Amino acid sequence: MPKARETVLEIDLKALKHNFDYLKSKLKKNTKILAVVKAFAYGSDPVTIATYLETLGINYFAVAYVHEGVALRDAGIKTPILVLHPQAVNFKTLIERCLEPSLYSSRVLNEFINIASETKQTDYPVHIKFNTGLNRLGFLENDIDHIGSILNKTSAVKVKSLFSHMAASEDLSETEFTKNQIKSFIKISEVFKNTIGYQPLLHMSNTSGIINYPEAHFDMVRTGIGLYGFGNSESENKKLQPIATLKSVISQIHSIEPDETVGYNRAYKSSGYEKTATIPIGHADGIGRQYGNGKGFVTIHGKKAPIVGNVCMDMIMVNVSDIDCQEGDEVIIFGKHPSAALFAQTAQTISYEIITAISQRVKRCYIGH
Repeated sequence: MPKARETVLEIDLKALKHNFDYLKSKLKKNTKILAVVKAFAYGSDPVTIATYLETLGINYFAVAYVHEGVALRDAGIKTPILVLHPQAVNFKTLIERCLEPSLYSSRVLNEFINIASETKQTDYPVHIKFNTGLNRLGFLENDIDHIGSILNKTSAVKVKSLFSHMAASEDLSETEFTKNQIKSFIKISEVFKNTIGYQPLLHMSNTSGIINYPEAHFDMVRTGIGLYGFGNSESENKKLQPIATLKSVISQIHSIEPDETVGYNRAYKSSGYEKTATIPIGHADGIGRQYGNGKGFVTIHGKKAPIVGNVCMDMIMVNVSDIDCQEGDEVIIFGKHPSAALFAQTAQTISYEIITAISQRVKRCYIGH
């Protein structure tokens, strides 16, 4: 791998293929795979990721918002794209760009049907979301008759899929709750099919659902964090490969005398003669202030260097007193070792937060393609 000469997020497409193949190995032959590429493909690069996944035969993509889907269409992505949380103000754009909405309430269902009818659509693919316990978005089981009465009066839309979302599939202490969610979804699916008179695709499993609940794979599964290299346990993490490595360099090394302070608000005071290194990455790049003052660390020549003082907008300072290093040397913030999950733990958060927080001003580069 090339050594960093500036702050970069290095994206390994071979690792992405490894993760895709591993998750696919958990499925039956005909089970479709939906790749979640929202939030800049979990902080990496949605266009590059989606383009590569198309070459692997991905069946569907999902984004959170319409503008994310538009960006993929502008880049030439042809695969169907589910928009998980569309807003009515964007429905016309959604239709123009052949995106497919998740409809989760009577309001959005009626508003989408109105716009689909106005634009003379026939059998436009929509996805109906049911809430089985996450209590975030979705219709309830007792809404089925109401939904059916609306759908059976229009030819503007057709239900492409019925789906729900597991609330705690990664937590085996919540197995009973998750199994009840699965039972509820199966019941809803049967009643819904009989109400509308045809069988849509069914999907419920996220990455942890793929790993822990094969009985809930149904017609399609959705994977986000798993594609990017993170499972739901230490054992599963070993079978996946983080695709992103955040690298930087040492800009300057300072020799600090006893009782000297480092950084804004003099938040760090040296206890003796110390050596610090300044790294060109800060909270504007996604390394929040919560990682400062000894909580977070970087790795230089395989050794940990704790962050000292407050994280600045564009810089962090780290203690390198026990590390033989020079200005211009490479710094690893996270990657395969240590992982983003381990880095995030230092601030009592999760891998999702740190990887999706990496600013778009950080240069992306690619290996393994």
